[in-house]
Amino acid sequence: MTTPGEDDAHDEQAAGAPVDATEDRPPRPLIERIGMAAIAAVLAALFGGVAFAAWVGGEPFLAVMGAIGCLMTAWVGMLTLFRG
Repeated sequence: MTTPGEDDAHDEQAAGAPVDATEDRPPRPLIERIGMAAIAAVLAALFGGVAFAAWVGGEPFLAVMGAIGCLMTAWVGMLTLFRG
């Protein structure tokens, strides 16, 4: 058990003090980035399939929503792969 004031940095974090988001952190390993991008590619393909099926089925609103999901998922997958 610590006395008050002994570990001020920990006390500030525990109290909800903002954490510096600009800290340098090492990039993710390449295998992890590839794996997460592959998962994003599968999900983007599923969203694309929903968009296509909805468009063919005459549901344009659902088709647009599926296409937006496909594009957003592909975008995040690419950011994960190339930005790290």
